[in-house]
Amino acid sequence: MAIYDGLTILCGAISSAGAITGQACNGAGSIISTNTMDLGSLALGGNQISALGQGKSITVDFHVRTAPTVGTSCEFQLIQADDAALTSGVQVLVSTGPVPIANLPAGRHVYLSVPPTGQYLPKRYFGARVVNVGVIATHTVFACLVQDGQSQLDQTLFRTGYSVA
Repeated sequence: MAIYDGLTILCGAISSAGAITGQACNGAGSIISTNTMDLGSLALGGNQISALGQGKSITVDFHVRTAPTVGTSCEFQLIQADDAALTSGVQVLVSTGPVPIANLPAGRHVYLSVPPTGQYLPKRYFGARVVNVGVIATHTVFACLVQDGQSQLDQTLFRTGYSVA
């Protein structure tokens, strides 16, 4: 279960009635998240900005609202940058690598976590990026910070017919 907050949404939106809308991620190349998180000025001494990924991992849930079609693959990334447009001094903090579009049906959740000890110095702005290989059609994604999300890929499946006592 996830509790969404308007200030932690990176891609897409939630209406006042609670309807979730994904951000259009059609086309080829990189699509930057609708929203950017401003982590605070570096001139403030670093208390807030240095906390990104420190102590506990930060998890973002990429929820595929409309399945991608036509293209080859999509890659989900968490990025940081020097500007709010996420175009200057961009660094990829973590990435899924290319995911074939056949593995991204509508309703699929892909979770990415920024590890507690980051490999880069902090930057002021944090966001998400979807990188398409091939010209993707009809693809929408909702992305939001969540706590303790679990991907379908992380589930352990057991044989049926056995009980644990």
